[in-house]
Amino acid sequence: MNSSAKASPWWTSSVHADRRPFLIGRNAIQAALRGFFAREDFIEVDTAVLQVSPGNEAHLHAFATEALTTDGQRAPFYLHTSPEFACKKLLAAGEERISCFAHVYRNRERGPLHHPEFTMLEWYRAGESYESLMMDCVRILALAAETVKAGTLAYRGAESDPFAGPERLSVAEAFERHAGIDLLASVAADGSTDRNHLAAELRRVGMRVADDDGWADLFSRVLVEKIEPHLGFGRITILDEYPVSEAALARPSARDPRVAERFELYACGVELANGFGELTNAAEQRRRFEIEMAEKARVYGETYPIDEDFLAALALMPEASGIALGFDRLVMLATGASRIDQVLWAPVAEYGR
Repeated sequence: MNSSAKASPWWTSSVHADRRPFLIGRNAIQAALRGFFAREDFIEVDTAVLQVSPGNEAHLHAFATEALTTDGQRAPFYLHTSPEFACKKLLAAGEERISCFAHVYRNRERGPLHHPEFTMLEWYRAGESYESLMMDCVRILALAAETVKAGTLAYRGAESDPFAGPERLSVAEAFERHAGIDLLASVAADGSTDRNHLAAELRRVGMRVADDDGWADLFSRVLVEKIEPHLGFGRITILDEYPVSEAALARPSARDPRVAERFELYACGVELANGFGELTNAAEQRRRFEIEMAEKARVYGETYPIDEDFLAALALMPEASGIALGFDRLVMLATGASRIDQVLWAPVAEYGR
């Protein structure tokens, strides 16, 4: 086959026939999850895609657009990267258990596990601990597998048993086990980080360190290169207690102020979900957003506005826990698909076509 030949479009009958079993599985899983949340007394909500801020995490990239007022004035908007801000406003309004299947948009992302438009499943429990979200995840992964009659979750030859008890591992434990690094030795009691200490630890174990690497860059390198390749094989892994500097929307742990109530869920080496005990201190949230946007300006030369309406709502929001799960990725692992576009009914056009 000529290497320059283009693959057939997704809408051709032969390609669609290959994809259709994954898509039918997607619909079945979505229906099953809607039933799960209904039985748990959740209200399904729908949020606006257009937002004044797409989110304020340094390494998330948004799609920008603008609105025209009735008299032709221009107002900047963004396609949201998550329904989180809107969902938290609904918690401030008095909702207690909400779920949301949201189309979300992230720029600079396309590959086997990434797509510029994808579906995020978020849910929130007011007045409940973030451990309750961990139990939700265990039940949801088992339900997804049961729905499509899959004995295991699978991705590119790797398998994870969704019916086995999950492994729960702190980030500090993972750094020690898989990289031989004492992570928390570089984190102070107030959450501040020591870049030079962590850099020395990376050099000691033979990892690359660049002169312009910050602490967060070094943290991410260890996580991606040394830790994630070991997570979620054989059974699900819950990676818990991220350093507070890596959990901009999560509250600090009552057990150790150096870490936050944040966990990520892995199966077959694939990150599926990101959960928090939610930060409700508006002043602290503003401070963290400003730090994130300063880092974004340093690395990418741009920033996103802060949603003042969100911070005002946060001051009224009850204690809560919330989580975002990559629904398309869950479908992939349950159905055995190898690429995210196989489980999307109508993928985004390839750039340049």
